[in-house]
Amino acid sequence: MTDADQQQLDPQLDPAIAARLKRTADGLVPAIAQQHDTGEVLMMGWMDDEALRRTLTTGRAVYWSRSRQEYWAKGDTSGHVQHVKEVRLDCDGDTLLVKVDQVGAACHTGDRTCFDADLLGPA
Repeated sequence: MTDADQQQLDPQLDPAIAARLKRTADGLVPAIAQQHDTGEVLMMGWMDDEALRRTLTTGRAVYWSRSRQEYWAKGDTSGHVQHVKEVRLDCDGDTLLVKVDQVGAACHTGDRTCFDADLLGPA
């Protein structure tokens, strides 16, 4: 089954899941991507209901780009795909944890993670 076929089967986010989400004024929820087997924190992106639905139905991490105002599946242009292993919602319903198998770099700078460049302290 293709991604398009699956998306047509699930045309909207499960209402039970949607009801639990606490969104920003822009309708977004922060999504932390974490390497599923090591626990390494890779990046943070934004998801709305549609991005989360696509993530859950395709098995690939899909985010909403606030700067480009469009959806992007991680790795479509770079090849650095995030294969989703599980998605969790925090206790407040305002943050998603997306456990992935990261292929290549997660950061747009080419680094494995977006969180390895600037240690603010303590050392």
